[in-house]
Amino acid sequence: MLGAVDYIADVDAVSLGTLIVRVAVGLTLAAHGYAKLFKGGKIKATAGWFNSMGMRPGKFHAMLAASTEIGAGLLFAAGLLTPLAALAFVALMVVAGWTVHRSNGFFIIAEGWEYNFVLAIIAVGVATTGPGQYSLDYQLELIENLDGTIGLLISAIGGVAAAIAQLALFYHPPAKKED
Repeated sequence: MLGAVDYIADVDAVSLGTLIVRVAVGLTLAAHGYAKLFKGGKIKATAGWFNSMGMRPGKFHAMLAASTEIGAGLLFAAGLLTPLAALAFVALMVVAGWTVHRSNGFFIIAEGWEYNFVLAIIAVGVATTGPGQYSLDYQLELIENLDGTIGLLISAIGGVAAAIAQLALFYHPPAKKED
């Protein structure tokens, strides 16, 4: 049986581990959005790519994806509105997996949807366990009782529903080229 001191150490370890995961994954997603806006061909090239894959209008979806990646990534890293940031993660990853990676299989080495799946699951896991003591949600007492099953439902069901809605409204797969 754990004593009070052991329990406190375990809670701190869990919060520290959650902080590390949140910051690493959140900043990775934010950097991905930043690159869409400011690296390579910038938003113009990203818009063209979105158009070519069937997400039209391309510029709207390029801006939406980039700003959502930056916003959700930073919120997730900070542990602020964590279940909603996780919802955005899931929606982004489902749309990316469906439009870009699904026909390539699962594994990332074949440009499959493995990476999208892992990021979405990490977000759902953090929303389910909660962002930990080292989060703005905890420090500001902003969101209470939105972890556990509620965090799971918000992030997973909400994220998938948002992705399905976006795909249903805007995804028009390009015509297949005949050989």
